[in-house]
Amino acid sequence: MPYIDVIVVFVVIAFILVSLYREWMGAAFTFFIAVMVLGIFKILTPAEILEGFANEQIAVIIMLLLLGDAIRQTSVIEIFFSKIFPTSSSYKGFLARMMIWVGGFSAFLNNTPLVAVMMPYVHQWSQRNNISSSKLLIPLSYAAILGGCVTLIGTSTNLIVSGMVADQDIIQDMPALEMFDFVWVGLPMLVIGFLYLYFFSYKLLPDRKTAIDTYIKNDRKFLVEAVVKRGSKLIGLTIAEADMKNENGLLLIEVIRDNHLISLIDDNFVLQEGDLLRFAGDNTEVVNLLSETSELMLPSVGMMSKLKRSQVVEIVISHNSTLISKQVRDIYFRGKYDSALLAIHRNGERIVGKIDDLKLKAGDVLLLLAGDNFTSRIQNDIDFYVISKVKELRKPERYKIWVLFGGTLMAIFLAAVKLVPLFIGLLIVLAAINILKVVSAKDLPKNIDYNLGVIIALSLALGTAMMKTGVAAMIANLIISVFMPLGRISMLLGIFMITSVLAAYITNKAAVAIVFPISITAAKNLGLDPMPFVLVVSFAAAANFITPIGYQTNLMVYGPGGYNFKDFFKIGLPLTIIYMFVTVAVLSYMYF
Repeated sequence: MPYIDVIVVFVVIAFILVSLYREWMGAAFTFFIAVMVLGIFKILTPAEILEGFANEQIAVIIMLLLLGDAIRQTSVIEIFFSKIFPTSSSYKGFLARMMIWVGGFSAFLNNTPLVAVMMPYVHQWSQRNNISSSKLLIPLSYAAILGGCVTLIGTSTNLIVSGMVADQDIIQDMPALEMFDFVWVGLPMLVIGFLYLYFFSYKLLPDRKTAIDTYIKNDRKFLVEAVVKRGSKLIGLTIAEADMKNENGLLLIEVIRDNHLISLIDDNFVLQEGDLLRFAGDNTEVVNLLSETSELMLPSVGMMSKLKRSQVVEIVISHNSTLISKQVRDIYFRGKYDSALLAIHRNGERIVGKIDDLKLKAGDVLLLLAGDNFTSRIQNDIDFYVISKVKELRKPERYKIWVLFGGTLMAIFLAAVKLVPLFIGLLIVLAAINILKVVSAKDLPKNIDYNLGVIIALSLALGTAMMKTGVAAMIANLIISVFMPLGRISMLLGIFMITSVLAAYITNKAAVAIVFPISITAAKNLGLDPMPFVLVVSFAAAANFITPIGYQTNLMVYGPGGYNFKDFFKIGLPLTIIYMFVTVAVLSYMYF
C-alpha cells in the first residue's frame, strides 16, 4: 500500500477529531468531507463509500427512532409516568423510582424521547419539594444510558457496532450480534450504576438554581380555572392532603364555592365536588390539567377533550380587535374559532372574578385548546395573533396504542428468539401504524434523523479505509506493544480508555468509527476471539458519563440543570471507572 494513502488516512482521522472537538462543522458534514477526500485519492471506490447506506442496522436504527417518536406522540409514556410518579415522596424514593423505570424502558426504547418526557416530572417534583432539579437531571440521563447498554437495540451505538461487525470482512466468520449479547455486562452495571447514584448522587451533584427555575420565575403566569369533577379522588381531602397548594407546578390562589370567593385558603380546607379552583402557572403547567389522569376538569373545554388530535396555542389580542371589551362568555370560541379558552394572562395584573365574566383587553394573552379547523378559521382574522404552539395533543384509540406499543415489543421479542429478523418485524409495525393512521404518514419522514444515518454509513466507509491502508493494523500493533506486555486484560482496559475519552470529548459515533477497526485488527493479530474486542468498544462508547457533549441525553439536561463540565466529570468519572473494570472483568471471564 503506498505511503501516501497511509498519510492521507491519518490526516483524515486527525481532521475528524479536531473538527468535532472544535465544532468547526456538524458531524455529518465532517464525515462527508473526510470520506470525500478518501474517494478523491482513490483510497475508497464509489461502491465502498456507498456500501454503508445498504447496511441493515442503519435502517433498524431509523425505524426504532421513528417508532420511539410515534410512541412519544401518542403520549403513552407520558400517561404512564404521570401514574407511577407520586406528587410527594422522599428524594431517594423519587430517585429510585425514576431510575428503575427509565432504565428499564431504555433497554428497549430510544432513550432520547424518554428523557424528554421525564424532564417535566423531575422539574415539577423538584419545585413541589423545594429540591433543586440539578440533584436529579444527571441521574435521569445516566439511568437512560445505563439501561440502553443492556440490549442490542437499547442505544444506537450498539446497533452501529453490530452493523460494523456485519460489514467487515476481517471478522466475517464471527456470528452477528444478538439481542442479549450485551446483557452480561449491561444488566450488572444497571444495578451497580443504580446503587452508585442512589447513595452518592445527592452528595456529588450541585445544589444550584437551574435554568428552568430562572425561566419559570420570569415567565408570564396564566390564570386557569379547574373544577373538582364528579368521582374525583380529591373529594373529601384537605388542601394539605391533596397537595393542592402546588398542583402540577400550578399555584392555588383562590377557591370559588357556591359563587363565594375564598381567597385565604387554609391547609385544612376540605375540597368538595364542584369547587372551582383558580391556579396561576405557566403555559406548560396549564396543559398538564388536560391529562386523562387529572382529577380536575377544565369547564371551558367540554367535548373538545374528546378530540383525537388538538393543539394548545398562545394568542395575543390585537389593538384593533373586535373582541376588546367583550365578555369571554359572549365570544363563543368553540363555534367561531374551533377552540376553547384554557387560561389568560394580563401583563401581571390581578384578574378578579370568573374568567367567563372577564372583559378582554388589548394585549391579553390567551391559552387556547384548538381543533383541526382553528388554522383555517383564523386565516384572515385580525382580532388576535398566534404567538406560539405550546403542545400538540393526540388521543388515538386504545387498540391503536396496543398495535404500536405491543407490536414494537413483539417485534423485539421475535427478533430475540430468532423467529423474525428485527428489520422485518419493525417494517411490519411501521406499515400497520400507517394503515391504522396511528400517526400521520406525512409526519413520519419529518422525524427521520438523516444526519445520524449519514454519519453511520460514512463511518463504515472510514473503517474500510483504515483496514485497506493498514492504518488500523499500525495503530493496533502500537496498542499491542504498549498494553500486551501487561496481559490480555490490559489490552481491553487500554481499548476501553481510548474509546471512552474519544467518545466523551468528540462523539461516541466518531469514537466507534475510529477505534472499532483498530480493536478487531488487534484481536486478529493476537489470534484471539474478536467478540470481547467488539463489545468493549461498544460499552466504552455508549457508557458516556464524563462530559455533557458525548451523549445526547447528557446534552439535554446540561442547560436545564444549570450544570458545567466539572459537574459531569465529578460524578461521571468514578462511574466510568467502575464501568470499565466491570466490563473488562466480565468479558475476560467469558472469553479468555
